[in-house]
Amino acid sequence: MTDAPRRQRRSVDGLLLLDKPVGWTSNAALQAVKRLYLAAKAGHTGSLDPLASGLLPICLGAATKLSGWLLNADKAYQFTCRLGISTTTGDAEGEVVATHPVGSLSRDQIEAALQRFTGVIEQIPPMYSAVKRGGQPLYKLARKGIEVEREPRQVTIHALRLLRWEGADLECELRCSKGTYVRTLAVDLGKALNCGAHIVALRRTAVAPYDATRMVTLDALRERAEQGWSALDALLLPLDTAVAQWPAVRVRGDAAFYLRQGQPVIAPHAPTQGWVRLYEGEETFLGIGEILDDGRVAPRRLLAG
Repeated sequence: MTDAPRRQRRSVDGLLLLDKPVGWTSNAALQAVKRLYLAAKAGHTGSLDPLASGLLPICLGAATKLSGWLLNADKAYQFTCRLGISTTTGDAEGEVVATHPVGSLSRDQIEAALQRFTGVIEQIPPMYSAVKRGGQPLYKLARKGIEVEREPRQVTIHALRLLRWEGADLECELRCSKGTYVRTLAVDLGKALNCGAHIVALRRTAVAPYDATRMVTLDALRERAEQGWSALDALLLPLDTAVAQWPAVRVRGDAAFYLRQGQPVIAPHAPTQGWVRLYEGEETFLGIGEILDDGRVAPRRLLAG
């Protein structure tokens, strides 16, 4: 199915928390949502592998201007890794390259190994990733059998907890910073336990500030589409929810006018530093601002004209 002609597309603004199904690429899921909404503009906030399911925030219309902040947000996952088997990709889609006996591990050993990966750690991006080398994604090189050296990257593991241990399968809960590769974490955990490991199930449960409670499946979207635009649009979250964790700064009159022109202003009751949500009055969300050293509020990403 191809996109509807541009003249038929709608100007629709908001964020949809899609529950991406297993087997779909993030782009295929995005295009499905865009078609259902007949949206003129849409984007997602960070890919999920086809193997993975779960939270994929979809930005429609003006919300695409906020996608960068969601890309940089902390994430949460639940994943299952299978001990004793290593694959080319670090997940179940790859070819098996080695098998090892798991041995008589104890729960204390597993939890001690998990603890080693909390805090600030270094990860080497996997070859099967979208990281580019010479303008070409690493996964394209990997498919040609080419492996290149990759620089380690620092990521932060806020929490890594064992939920279930059954046979060779460990189900874990993870909260982490942007850029964390869960497949790499599973592979490194397998090395720490001296038996190898790979991911067999992966589900994203949060992209700060959103969690899984408002997720919508594609099937639910299709049902809503049959009920009309109002039913579909009711699922969209307001733009300012993407930065709900930041304090709000409200301006009026001349201050609002100059902010809209891109100029810093003095705002009453503004915080002394950091990022803020900008409003004209109580309701109109203008966009994102930053507190300057002199205390003024500078607009950084305006959404309303």
